[in-house]
Amino acid sequence: MPKSKVRKKDVYTVPQDKRTPVKVKAAGPSHPVYVSVMLGIMLIGLLWLIVNYIAGDRIPLMAELGAWNFAIGFALMITGLLMTMRWR
Repeated sequence: MPKSKVRKKDVYTVPQDKRTPVKVKAAGPSHPVYVSVMLGIMLIGLLWLIVNYIAGDRIPLMAELGAWNFAIGFALMITGLLMTMRWR
């Protein structure tokens, strides 16, 4: 069988005049208040759930909220965890 011809493609190079250098702003460490708020929100969510389990039926507001207490506690903890993505 005859061998087919092999086509050689030129390697693509980006023209130098099309590239513009971009300066990236160096991100420094997070402010200590940010870390405190982040940890505080997570702890408040955890405490909300603990209080709900221990004394939720004796606290009028928590008894009125019912199952929404779980949503509130987990929402607070998830908010704190989402804040960790921007922590440096």
